[in-house]
Amino acid sequence: MSNHQETQVNGNYTEQAKEVFDFIGKLSKEQPKIAEGFVTMHKATGQDSALTKKHKELQALAIAISIRCEGCIACHVQDSIKAGATKDEIVETIGVAVLMGGGPSVVYGNKAYKAMQEMM
Repeated sequence: MSNHQETQVNGNYTEQAKEVFDFIGKLSKEQPKIAEGFVTMHKATGQDSALTKKHKELQALAIAISIRCEGCIACHVQDSIKAGATKDEIVETIGVAVLMGGGPSVVYGNKAYKAMQEMM
């Protein structure tokens, strides 16, 4: 079983987030322009503007749940918490994602909830 599969089975969301960010570092060495573009876009959208960084992270979390991206869930739960999101805000965000994504979002909403419990 690969390291990534073990992480998914164990549900260690902190480690999953680290793996995503570690991969961006590897990608920056092998495909620097792609990684640079992604990081630049991430930084630009992460600034407070009409929406706060916290609200943008919560939106990204809802999208991650809806598109069923477990690594994205781990990263955006972590970044939501760092941006000051409360448990209630994250749980409400999970609820919005379930509304928009239906049954599969219930499954991935549960993953987001577990990630929040692990990281808070």
